Amino acid sequence: MSSKVKPLNILVHCKTSKNLDLFKDGIHRINGMYSFLCKSFCDVTESPKTDDSSTTTESPELPSWVKFLEKDNPLLVDQEDEFSLPTVSFWAGNHKIQGQTTDIKSIVSDIAETDIDRISKILKNQFRSPDDVMQALNGCNVNVSESLVGQILNRFSYDWIPALGFFKWAKSPMAFKFSADLYNSLVDILGKCRKFDLMWEVVEEMDRLGKGYFSLVTMTKVFRRLARAQRYKDAIETFRKIEQYGLRKDVEAMNSLMDALVKRNSVEHAQEVYLEYKDCVIPNTHTFNILLHGWCKSRQIEKGRDTMDEMKSHGFSPNVISYTCFVEYYCHEKDFRKVNEVLQEMEEKGCPPSTVTYTIVMHALGKAKEINEALKVYEKMAQRGCVPDCSFYNSLIYILSKAGRLKDAREAFDDMSKHGVSPDVVTYNTMMATACEHSQEDNALKLLWEMEKDGCKPNLRTYAPLLKMCCRKKRMKLLSFLLNHMFENDVSLELGTYSLLVHGLCNSGKLEHACVLYEAMVLRGFVSTDYTSEMLRKELEKMGMEKAKARIGELIVQA
Repeated sequence: MSSKVKPLNILVHCKTSKNLDLFKDGIHRINGMYSFLCKSFCDVTESPKTDDSSTTTESPELPSWVKFLEKDNPLLVDQEDEFSLPTVSFWAGNHKIQGQTTDIKSIVSDIAETDIDRISKILKNQFRSPDDVMQALNGCNVNVSESLVGQILNRFSYDWIPALGFFKWAKSPMAFKFSADLYNSLVDILGKCRKFDLMWEVVEEMDRLGKGYFSLVTMTKVFRRLARAQRYKDAIETFRKIEQYGLRKDVEAMNSLMDALVKRNSVEHAQEVYLEYKDCVIPNTHTFNILLHGWCKSRQIEKGRDTMDEMKSHGFSPNVISYTCFVEYYCHEKDFRKVNEVLQEMEEKGCPPSTVTYTIVMHALGKAKEINEALKVYEKMAQRGCVPDCSFYNSLIYILSKAGRLKDAREAFDDMSKHGVSPDVVTYNTMMATACEHSQEDNALKLLWEMEKDGCKPNLRTYAPLLKMCCRKKRMKLLSFLLNHMFENDVSLELGTYSLLVHGLCNSGKLEHACVLYEAMVLRGFVSTDYTSEMLRKELEKMGMEKAKARIGELIVQA
């Protein structure tokens, strides 16, 4: 699947006063929300086309239930939102958009030309079932390929109905044979959406396809999704039956299960698996390190020590990962005297701390506001010949930013390339979060541009602080653009992001926009928290928006 980042088609000097229309056009682009606007907010809509033409549905009018009583909608004219991007030369040179009047609708029209965009335009409608999706796609003339299917699955990774419907449609008419990677992606999507019966149907299909399809990679995804849903016993039972799928019940598979359980805060279940199988599945160092990590993570240090003793009794010497578990525990407790004792013991045992160990220590010191001590960790690393990696720089940038030393954080960011270390998505996310926290719009967007230029794929955490800043500063045009940009880069909205937007828009008095997002969230099958729902209802009541409040009440019941 291609991971190429889409061009950053930045909005500049968007002069139209209809900010809510722009916002709704941006929402059109996001993960299956096209039809909820057409269905709920429009009197007349066009059916999505399935030929090669690219048409754009007219922007819907604001629904009657979101109107202020006896007043014109104040959001249609918003003097605060005269947003324009920085007029630095690189932006003008690369995008040639200074002085243009651009809206989301024209961007959508310009980019809806590829097979991926034509398929996405159909899948953004609301469907009751995967069969409805298949029916809507019939007659759609596109070239099905591994890359196309992979990107569609990624784009709709939080929306199982269009993902599953498209998958079935793509393989049925042309007998297109998908790779194991695509099947694994679908298994992960269904597990993520907790559609476990459907997930198991796909697993069974993979098993029927024969050797090379169902693998430990598949089983690991199943373990992780079951554990994430706190279905620990189901995950363990799946391991017990693993041989039915042609896989061996060996230490690698057992470690995969135990790791999934520990990462989802159930080290006790991981311990049960170890005790049940230790006589028939010979454990290794990794087995004990998984348990060590789990006990230390759950603050059960004595059980961690017992595990290390058992590790030694099996003939395994604790390694740097083993000791780092204890370092992390004491860092969490802010017991830096004990941290230094463990570091000293590591040196004495011929198991010197690694870059990861030092990163954990530096990060903990920074969070404890011991900035000078944190910076001394770098000196200690240099003395021991330990080379900083990307994670170390990420932590350094984070603690400097949190301490308000923004210039030093930027210098650390610039220093990375000088030492042959490339920034990753976490680096950019940290820098952008800091810029947004300090309301530095220009810097935040410049970082987004740099990220794109470096070919670094954004994720949900990239956009979250940007979206939050837009809500706080009432930048609806920029918010609309960012929602569009997320979709173009295959980043799906999920419950946490919807909640963030609804909260932020409520706090900024943008109740119409909050209603749009709330309805989108419900129609996509997400269940809002009571706090979010009540917050929106109370704000609507305050403003006398009774129709809107009643509609939100209907959506709460529907969810």
